[in-house]
Amino acid sequence: MRARDKAAVSALRATLGALDNAEAVPVDEADLRGLALEQSPVGAGATEAARRELSEQGVEAVVRAEADERLEAAAQLTAPAHADRAARLRAEAAVLHRLLDTPDPA
Repeated sequence: MRARDKAAVSALRATLGALDNAEAVPVDEADLRGLALEQSPVGAGATEAARRELSEQGVEAVVRAEADERLEAAAQLTAPAHADRAARLRAEAAVLHRLLDTPDPA
């Protein structure tokens, strides 16, 4: 596998996780304390919460934030020992910018 593919896979996996987190619905702490055992929901999917659906702008904002986060981290890695890690972060940011059809600022 080429190094560029590894950067793409890493960036896409992390971004999919960030999108999944952004779609999560906050759980009320009172719901966590729960009911008595005999009142607990039973069955497949009984405790599933509906997920939020992100708009196209919401998805773009998450992807842009992931790309920006990588560029900021790469900018902080100035020591020669971290050059490979910084290059990988910039490559991951470039993958995400290509998804957004925006020029890579790096």
